[in-house]
Amino acid sequence: MKRDEQLPGKGDPEKQWKSIYRLGAVTAIIGLVGITVDVVIGILTGGDLSALPQTAVERFAEFSGNPMLGLYHLDLLNAMVQLILIPAFFALYAAHRHTEQAFGLLALIVFLVGSVLLVANNSALPMLELNNRFLGAVDDSQKALYAAAGEAMLATGAHGSPGIFFGFFIPNLANLMISMVMFRGGIFTKTNSWLGIIGSCLMMIYVVMVNFGTAAETMATAFAMPGGILLMVWMIMYTNKLLKLSR
Repeated sequence: MKRDEQLPGKGDPEKQWKSIYRLGAVTAIIGLVGITVDVVIGILTGGDLSALPQTAVERFAEFSGNPMLGLYHLDLLNAMVQLILIPAFFALYAAHRHTEQAFGLLALIVFLVGSVLLVANNSALPMLELNNRFLGAVDDSQKALYAAAGEAMLATGAHGSPGIFFGFFIPNLANLMISMVMFRGGIFTKTNSWLGIIGSCLMMIYVVMVNFGTAAETMATAFAMPGGILLMVWMIMYTNKLLKLSR
């Protein structure tokens, strides 16, 4: 048998790209499910950032009572969704590789950089490990040591802290960039593009206010709610288009 006959995808690049569109659509659907779960949990738990545990010891107490809630409050779900959406973003770039390749590639690179920052700075699993060591400490000096390590971890990775700012801001900037590529590329509808542009801008305002505003949580929510809804509709629309492109 010839070598080309053993590789059914070889010699048919368009078929391979269609597989990328399909993979992107599937991961976008999974990401939407994760985002929906995040929203539901946020509503059920009140969604008040000021009510979150403020110190490492308080975080450890939360982990002891409800480990899953402790991980959620430290953005583990957000980090997982961010990784899941990488193929979806690559599929958006692939859809524009003939029309807006340069700017599409730039948006993809920015998204990947933001994803790396978000995941690398996420403190959920390290804080869970510190919690286990804190609970197993035999004297106060050891507990104080783990509490101090927890405070340092929260300074770089707690939700709403300046240390995690770029991890949330840069992916939203990438969403804005790819939405502008979609607007210029003519493959996705203008409505789809505008939803991404407006939603991304609102979410970037929210991230700035939460990380650097003083007592701005309530006002920031006024940007986060419509921004999040617009981006979810944006994702639903581009997922549908990716499925059509895959066929």
